[in-house]
Amino acid sequence: MLNLIKIRTEKGNIPPEITGIQTDSRKVEPGNIFVCMTGHTVDGHDFISQAIGNGATLIIAKKESGLIDLDHIGLVLVKDTVKVLARLLHHYWRYPTSSMTTIGVTGTNGKTTVSHLIHELMLLMGERSAVAGTLGFHLNDAHTPTANTTSDLTSNLNMASQAAEQECDAMIFEMSSHGLVQGRVWGIEFDIAVFTNLSYEHLEYHQTMEKYEQAKGLLFAQLGQDLRKEKYAVINADDPRFHTYSSVTPFEVISYGFSEHADFRASDMISTEEGMEFMLHTPQGSFTIRTQLIGTFNVYNIMAAMASLYAKGAEVKEMARVVPFAKRIRGRMEKVSSAPSSETYIDYAHTPDAIEKAMDSLLHLKKGRLIIVIGGGDFRDHTKRPMMAEKASKADYVIITTNNPGYEPVDKILSDFQEGMLHNRYRMIGDRKEAIHHALEYAGPDDLVLVTDKGHQTTQLVGGTKTPHSDKQIVMEYMKQKLPMK
Repeated sequence: MLNLIKIRTEKGNIPPEITGIQTDSRKVEPGNIFVCMTGHTVDGHDFISQAIGNGATLIIAKKESGLIDLDHIGLVLVKDTVKVLARLLHHYWRYPTSSMTTIGVTGTNGKTTVSHLIHELMLLMGERSAVAGTLGFHLNDAHTPTANTTSDLTSNLNMASQAAEQECDAMIFEMSSHGLVQGRVWGIEFDIAVFTNLSYEHLEYHQTMEKYEQAKGLLFAQLGQDLRKEKYAVINADDPRFHTYSSVTPFEVISYGFSEHADFRASDMISTEEGMEFMLHTPQGSFTIRTQLIGTFNVYNIMAAMASLYAKGAEVKEMARVVPFAKRIRGRMEKVSSAPSSETYIDYAHTPDAIEKAMDSLLHLKKGRLIIVIGGGDFRDHTKRPMMAEKASKADYVIITTNNPGYEPVDKILSDFQEGMLHNRYRMIGDRKEAIHHALEYAGPDDLVLVTDKGHQTTQLVGGTKTPHSDKQIVMEYMKQKLPMK
């Protein structure tokens, strides 16, 4: 296996066989290779002793370490451990994605919904599928939690190997900009690359929108250049980056949107509390689409999913038949309570654009007022807070709170949001649970409540401590207490 690395320096006792490859010293088992990865806050070289203690017999690193007993442990010095890891892992796992259609979905908003719609539509059409992303790893009907939107490369190939063993027809990866830049899917040659949209987000990491845009474009580079292969880019025709991303791949582009020139084009949308209906015009004809999802943004998400499966070979008529059975995605415009209490929705919206789109999907449904809870916390771009508040000002009443405040002062978080408010119909409550209770207490029977930012998440980071917290659970428990006794 080491022959895969052209430039290397071998020292010590190189083992003839290995039992696995790890980058997390806590997961190392006897006979494993431990690859030292250098991240933004953690350096794997600092955990060599722990890895050896857990049984590592070979260390791959960028620098020497006096902690290695070269009489018993092997050391291989390389220039770039990330690239070496990618090469070794794919070889070790026997290139698992090569046996499936591999689909990557990226964009600021909608990644999770599109990824899971592709997965669910495949299952409804009788195919085997796996999806990895914000909501975890779903292998057919089984579910395993994951830590990030885009997992590390070791985890991704492990999941892909499981999907290959289950003879899945496709593996869908939800692709964050962080994951693309950090090489978490290096070596995975995608067959279909999907772009949803791009809006203001993650500038605490990328620094500029130009760099953020470039990061998303890396997915299209992973389609490769081999035109003997059948590959496609599925791109939102209504996003300003359509032409930019279309130009970075030699493969055919399938577009979707409301624009006249889109290959998958929606028109005549009708929306109710129960879902939507719209006409979908495609290369295979026009079809009436009915769905449980609500909001114009979900029309885009449905079109992205259907266009992706069309690229894979699915018939639009068959997809149109099963779309009505696709359920709302957990934590994405998920209705938690209904009349006789106020109707309450929770949503993962945590960008200005997502806040606006989530609100627009409810504004025409309201009979009374729209009440929104917005928030934010540490470790995210602080500059978007006033913009989120400005968008939220379209609501009749706004509650500003926190989400994962970490070590940042609560007053600072609230005041950042306050700067963007366009009216004085708001209240600032630092404790998130208290803020949600206030929104529900304030709402009348005809009002709509939208709780944003956390969505599916089930923990809250305060200081350095993670504690259980579920917006959905808080709403359900509150409503249960308020319902009249039978």
